[in-house]
Amino acid sequence: MIQFERFTLANGLRVIVHQDNSTPMAVVDVMYDVGARDEDPDKTGFAHLFEHLMFGGSLHVESYDEPLQMAGGENNAYTTNDLTNYYIQLPVENLETAFWLESDRMLSLAFGEKSLDVQRKVVCEEFKEHYINKPYGDAWHKIRELAYKRHPYRWMTIGKELSHIENAKLEDVKTFFFKYYRPNNAILVVGGNVTTDKVRQLAEKWFADIPSGEKHERALPQEPPQTSARRNEVRADVPLDALYKCWHISSRLDQKYYITDLITDILSGGGSSRLYHSLVKKRKLFSNIECYHFGSVENGLLAIEGKLVKGIKLDEAEKAVSEELEKIKNEHVSETELQKVKNKTESTIAFEDMTLMNRVNSLAFYELLGEAQLINQELEKYNAVTTDDILRESGNIFREENSSTLYYYSNN
Repeated sequence: MIQFERFTLANGLRVIVHQDNSTPMAVVDVMYDVGARDEDPDKTGFAHLFEHLMFGGSLHVESYDEPLQMAGGENNAYTTNDLTNYYIQLPVENLETAFWLESDRMLSLAFGEKSLDVQRKVVCEEFKEHYINKPYGDAWHKIRELAYKRHPYRWMTIGKELSHIENAKLEDVKTFFFKYYRPNNAILVVGGNVTTDKVRQLAEKWFADIPSGEKHERALPQEPPQTSARRNEVRADVPLDALYKCWHISSRLDQKYYITDLITDILSGGGSSRLYHSLVKKRKLFSNIECYHFGSVENGLLAIEGKLVKGIKLDEAEKAVSEELEKIKNEHVSETELQKVKNKTESTIAFEDMTLMNRVNSLAFYELLGEAQLINQELEKYNAVTTDDILRESGNIFREENSSTLYYYSNN
């Protein structure tokens, strides 16, 4: 059981405190309820651009990294389609340094053409390196566009196209910041050898005066149910032919999420999993194959992707995948097989909870989902899944009309 206390400042900032006296370090995590799904379809990549801009100096702090390094701290950040997260780890005696730095950049960034220009170039280079010049780099751009027609999950966190970042204007950037980077759209989690009284005092001192911001009501266009299979083909200079296939699944807050998560483990959770054992080891059709999902807050995707062994045809490989899916759709998995993936999930959760950083980050995420207490309920939700659930949900997900398939051909 992970213990925590929570309170909310008058400006709407939610604060969670997780006391762990076993460490001399503290972790300060600020999670903003904004991700790529909140972007204008004609101005994508902004949430990720902000992750970079937030390190470019704020109103009273010219350099973010320098004072943090002097305080013995380190930091990082990440953006997803659903959220943006910033985190710091530092010695607990220097905790206030983190409050000073995080509050100042929440108050206001040091907006300027120079900072925007520098970070825009960094993000553009990242786009080119990972999504244009990298083998298979555009695969998920294409499969998202295939799978989603209305929902903003149809573009990746980096953005729909390079030009959106290249053309980002300072005014657009300011508008985005003051809409989303406000106390009432943020969650502050502090963990380590700290007390709630101390965190409350620091939170009041550093964050209470920041204007709340307007209440942001999310109203995203919802994806209608898919009624027919979608397919696309790509040819490129990549080493091997590859198969990408995905299906729509339920949201993160649905009990079906836990069933789906266990299905992906049955199909692809290691060397003895079904897809690997049958299609890589036994039949030697794929050099590697994976089944996973994105853990999206809203209705997401479950994907199977694999690189083919040279000489194997894509339609032959896809047929073999379908045969494996027919088994999980039509035959109960054994209690032993289900228990095995539940045990693996339990050990993964236990391992993740060992580090203070992960516990703090999880508390922020569950609070963003609606209730931090979910952190202590995950395991029982997995354990509640039955073999009947696996059979029923496999049949619900792996319908051909619910699928999007990309054949990625190698020119070599």
